[in-house]
Amino acid sequence: MFSEVVQGLLMGSVYGLIALGLTLIFGIMRVINFAHGALLMVSMFISYYCVTLLGMHPYLSLIIVIPAMFVLGYFLNHFFINPVLKKEADVREPIGALLLTAGLMIIFENGFMGLFGTDYKKINPDFANDSFQIGSAIITMPRFYAFIVAVIVTIIFYILLYKTEIGRTIRAVGQDRNAARLMGINVEKTFNIAFGIGMALLGIAGTVLLPFYTLHPTVGNVFGIMAFVTVVLGGLGSIPGAIIGGLIIGVVE
Repeated sequence: MFSEVVQGLLMGSVYGLIALGLTLIFGIMRVINFAHGALLMVSMFISYYCVTLLGMHPYLSLIIVIPAMFVLGYFLNHFFINPVLKKEADVREPIGALLLTAGLMIIFENGFMGLFGTDYKKINPDFANDSFQIGSAIITMPRFYAFIVAVIVTIIFYILLYKTEIGRTIRAVGQDRNAARLMGINVEKTFNIAFGIGMALLGIAGTVLLPFYTLHPTVGNVFGIMAFVTVVLGGLGSIPGAIIGGLIIGVVE
């Protein structure tokens, strides 16, 4: 029993990290991002080719994955989602944006199938088979490192959101975008930044998953569904809820 709980907490921390970006985007923009899982897959592919083509350490690839995913998220929101939101400005949960993200999911998944094929890919870092034991639980190093990264990123994200000027701006827009606009905040730019941060968080999750999970163009389906379950369990738009929900899902699973 102890071993199952430990393994569940380790994997649940990754689920929570994946769900952080999803709940941030919904909490600020009121957009349910159906492309979340597909974009996780994109981040894993970026990390994979950093390792296989550039010879980088899997975790060192974060220096490329994080900015790449932030830029991708920023421009996806700027060029695709924001125009739809403007047309549905008075709709609390814009259906047009939801359908758009579903379309983006299909485009990314099928596009990557066409570019990279459907074969399963996997990296084998030096630490892949290393492990240590706590009681009856045998903990592999890739999962342990993923847990540590998830904890650190969650703390940094909390500080960013609640202790910085950009965090206050994001929260203000999430609470009342019209009032924020009257206070001189550029709401559209804030949406872009929030979506970019959500994708950067997703990039970190994809990178820590790669050392112990196989990669293929539809890998995001499983984690996308798990992210939705997590944020619903933890409360849509709730940052602590995403983490707690992820841990619960991991243990139950």
